[in-house]
Amino acid sequence: MIAVLRDAYAVLLPAISGMDLEPQFDSFLAAGGQAILIGESREEYVARRMSKHRIATETAGDFTGPLGRLRAKHGTFIVAVDHELGGIQRLEGLVPALPSAIEAASMSDEQIADRCHSVASHAYRLGVTMFLAPIADVVTGDNPWLLNRTLGTDRATVRRIATAYVEGVMRGNITPVAKHFPGYATLTADPALEAVSLRVKKNDLMENAETFRSVIAAGVPAIMTGPAPVDAIDPDRSASLSPRVMTMLRQDFGFTGLIVTDDIDAPATLGERTLSEAAILALQAGADLILVGNGPHIPGICRDLAAATATRRLAPERLAEAAGRVRAMAAATEKVAA
Repeated sequence: MIAVLRDAYAVLLPAISGMDLEPQFDSFLAAGGQAILIGESREEYVARRMSKHRIATETAGDFTGPLGRLRAKHGTFIVAVDHELGGIQRLEGLVPALPSAIEAASMSDEQIADRCHSVASHAYRLGVTMFLAPIADVVTGDNPWLLNRTLGTDRATVRRIATAYVEGVMRGNITPVAKHFPGYATLTADPALEAVSLRVKKNDLMENAETFRSVIAAGVPAIMTGPAPVDAIDPDRSASLSPRVMTMLRQDFGFTGLIVTDDIDAPATLGERTLSEAAILALQAGADLILVGNGPHIPGICRDLAAATATRRLAPERLAEAAGRVRAMAAATEKVAA
């Protein structure tokens, strides 16, 4: 049972908006956690940039000090941030700037990759190992969720920039996570605030999703599924909880890497479920790493995951498979550092 409980901790990606890393994550990592997300505030998320106060006061030592102490105590683990080309850049002011989407459109693939490599190299020195980016969605209509975050409306442009981003950050020892599969061309509301679904024709959906096929071909090691249902595939479950979406990603797109969910706290994902219920469904569907806000609820989710394996509602081998993928990615950061 202890091993199963450690597997449960290993598949969670808890997020915080502040920098109190040691008090927030010490017990989580001790219990078996393998990944953390250093996020941003809701205000920063909406503004698509870090606050003036954060930029003025946050230092490299705020990352390297606590992350170094946590690694010395608990070993290697994934440290993720949102660092999007054209969108949210959590390390704003601490690393060189990424180009804007408009700038990137006029740059060569090599130039984009070189800029991304420089940013990733600086981020890695801070102790960061994963960027939740690039955004590979091709947005062709209104979409308040992805407003001012995407790489353009032209499929070829999005494919080209996203692929160059992936290649560049990987050269800088950072794991890119392409998002948000299968792509959200248009949404009437922000799924982080409201229950909403993607309503596009299947043919259009599949054509837009070709950007993900391109980054998979480029070797992207992780992909994040979206937070809202995709009506043309599974109108009843968010992409992050949907076996149909996960099967499409694995079988139709041939992806063999780490599948990360979007935030299961999102109303479009959670619905009337509990967080534990959403986590179980995500793992059943085929996800490996589950994004959720950090807090006192984390141990309860882990206990519920372990209990679900005892009744085989969640197959223990599925939980172990997911935990194994996360641990392998965490261990890869040690190999790079060595």
